[in-house]
Amino acid sequence: MKKIIQPKDLSRPANYSPGVLVTPGRLLFIAGQTALDSDGNVVGIGDPAAQTRQIYENIGRILAEAGGTFSDLVKITRYMTDLSFKTEINRIQSEYLKEDPPASTGIVVKGLAREAFLVEIEAVACIDK
Repeated sequence: MKKIIQPKDLSRPANYSPGVLVTPGRLLFIAGQTALDSDGNVVGIGDPAAQTRQIYENIGRILAEAGGTFSDLVKITRYMTDLSFKTEINRIQSEYLKEDPPASTGIVVKGLAREAFLVEIEAVACIDK
């Protein structure tokens, strides 16, 4: 069984769900999050650190809506348009993923869905609550 996770304070995407909670097993699959605020505006244009912070805030909202926290993340995949962003992404990420960080993959891509996006992060969580 699956349940769509759509926090009220997260921009509603047109053609995908921000999160899908699968039970039994309580796996939460979080779609690639970008630096959109609750109104759908891009946050931190030209600033990978600001974009990463907004992304983790969005992930946190999805986790909370499903009854989870950052400690429930088991896998993240980070997409960045420039390898030089890695240090800033890691710095911001460490503020959110303090204990037992999840498995992680970093991928450098030529571009993301909008030119203004510098970073995108998708995640999987196991919410055992």
